Amino acid sequence: MDLNPFRLCSGLKVIGYFMILIVFAIVVLSYYAVVVLIWAPRLLDGGFTSFLSFTIIIIFHILLVMLMWSYIRVVVQDPGSVPENWKLVSEQNIEEGNSVALSDYASIENPTPTLSTEQIERRQSQSRGYCSKCQNGKPPRCHHCSVCQRCVLKMDHHCIWVVNCVGACNYKFFLLFVVYTFLITTLDTLVLLPSFIKFFRQSKNQSLLPGNIAVIFLVFVLNLAFSLSLLCFVIMHASLLSSNTTSVEVYEKKKSPQWRYDMGWKRNFEQVFGANKVLWFFPLFSKKDMESIPALHGMEFPTRSDVVD
Repeated sequence: MDLNPFRLCSGLKVIGYFMILIVFAIVVLSYYAVVVLIWAPRLLDGGFTSFLSFTIIIIFHILLVMLMWSYIRVVVQDPGSVPENWKLVSEQNIEEGNSVALSDYASIENPTPTLSTEQIERRQSQSRGYCSKCQNGKPPRCHHCSVCQRCVLKMDHHCIWVVNCVGACNYKFFLLFVVYTFLITTLDTLVLLPSFIKFFRQSKNQSLLPGNIAVIFLVFVLNLAFSLSLLCFVIMHASLLSSNTTSVEVYEKKKSPQWRYDMGWKRNFEQVFGANKVLWFFPLFSKKDMESIPALHGMEFPTRSDVVD
């Protein structure tokens, strides 16, 4: 019996469910430290302190709602699946090598030489328009995920933090989740910094319980670490978004002097976030955008006329 080592990757899903618990645990701890322990008690101090506390709490809740909304959407939203028995409609989208391979085993007029099933699958797998693992056609920019064991439309990567692939249909939700997480962790770091400094300066005269002090210390360190790491992640995906490239296409793009899917930063942005500016900050798409921007479905993508495959 043949053993497919990539099937072992499906075990990452189990780790992913554990990551969801970690996300919610960090959110709960951050809420307890920022709102309950530090800033909510200061609402009654009066003056500027009350105003500052109220402002911080409002901003925190807005970012928290947007973060959780985006997170839930990217977890539950299918990243984009290939329809069963899907085939390329236009012969122009099929590489010449694929056409030759298909003619070798599909032509009934010239049955020789006879190809085995393994040879057929090998030739099909060499084509960008067919996935030998799924035994199905593969649209442009589609890739097979070894964790999900299926092809994903415009696949960017498989994220264990959301127990899901990031693809054409949920990439916007993922980016919003990353951005809002970066903003709220940065906010948490800044508003907890005075208490963190006070912890070292007045370690013997603390009014808080030792358990609460430990929570503030832990939340500050966690949020600082996530904020710094997410900053790099935001910059990386901003670069990918501006050039209309996915994480798995970076190497392919390096081999080409001009990226055929780069339609300019504005059109590249709209292929992910839509053209409706009001909904850019929300994990939603307008009906008009879904009807007028095929790239949001992950099946068809405009290409530059000056680039030849």
